[in-house]
Amino acid sequence: MQNEELAYAIVTPYSMRKSRTGAIISRLISRTGLEIVASRMFAPSEELTRRYADTIVTEKDARHRATQELLRDYVLKNFTGERQGQRARVMFLVFRGPEAIEKMRTTIGHIVHERTSGETIRDTFGDYITDESGGVTYFEPAVLSDFDPQNVERDLKLWAEFSDRDGGILDDVIQYPSSAKAEKTLVLIKPDNFKFPNLRPGGVIEVFSRTGLYIIGFKVHCMSVAQAEEFYGPVLPVLEQKLGHAKGRSAWEDIVAFMAGARPSDVLPEKREEPGCEKCIAIVYQGENAVAKIREVLGPTDPAKAPPGSIRKEFGQTIMVNAAHASDSVENAQREMKIVRVDENNFKAVIENFYARQ
Repeated sequence: MQNEELAYAIVTPYSMRKSRTGAIISRLISRTGLEIVASRMFAPSEELTRRYADTIVTEKDARHRATQELLRDYVLKNFTGERQGQRARVMFLVFRGPEAIEKMRTTIGHIVHERTSGETIRDTFGDYITDESGGVTYFEPAVLSDFDPQNVERDLKLWAEFSDRDGGILDDVIQYPSSAKAEKTLVLIKPDNFKFPNLRPGGVIEVFSRTGLYIIGFKVHCMSVAQAEEFYGPVLPVLEQKLGHAKGRSAWEDIVAFMAGARPSDVLPEKREEPGCEKCIAIVYQGENAVAKIREVLGPTDPAKAPPGSIRKEFGQTIMVNAAHASDSVENAQREMKIVRVDENNFKAVIENFYARQ
């Protein structure tokens, strides 16, 4: 595709703690029109933080250099260490499309252009507050990025380099009271949210944020037919008992096709393990009673029966096209996370493969 580029956005630790992630993702997808192709959670080490910070200050113009110095100091102060019982977490999002870097610049905005219009992400979620003499008294960029193609490539390769060591499922970044029974659960933002660039993926995440749970894993995933068959394997006998063998099997294949893009009966054996053509986002949430809290906000399988304010009432259409999936037990969460390989580092592969073709 002509002028196709990669661009990125890093959701800052402050934005993560304030549960602004969903709203930011909504803006990034809907206002850029770009495809989200990779993502990964990071708890940056001191080495990654230092190396990333060292790349930020490049401008010779005094005003722009001062802004970059603020960004560098912000990264050094906030990307490591602990706040409110949490190690710093950042979400790294990678987008692809024509003129992706310029579209990202327009959507994120410049930190010193303080407005209240909500025109850019930083207008809405960032802060750049100065005193009467022009000194900066408070600074929060909301998201970080770069808008020079060479710098973007440099940054993506740097974070890819550290993506195994510092990224993945962040099991140990949140401290809980000794009496707490923290759980992990899996959410899939389903393919019906990705038919075209829109607010829905971020909107679903935004509703889940009211659970107060923590995102510790985040992966863009294209489910293979084999994975979809295994994932929805327990559903097959239920449908066959309810509808009869033939109709039950057909309905189950519809579910597999919805998630993976092809019916099992139509796929050659050697193609079953290949990534499908439908996209979802796999999110691992952690916290007390995580399974029950997520299920309550999600709502029942049938959107027509879901209560107002639930995700399936707001975003669902049918029993199958119902916006999101959530594990119904801790045991099933473990099973499902293993199937979709939530700890798999496809983030690194996307970046390396893109630049290998350039």
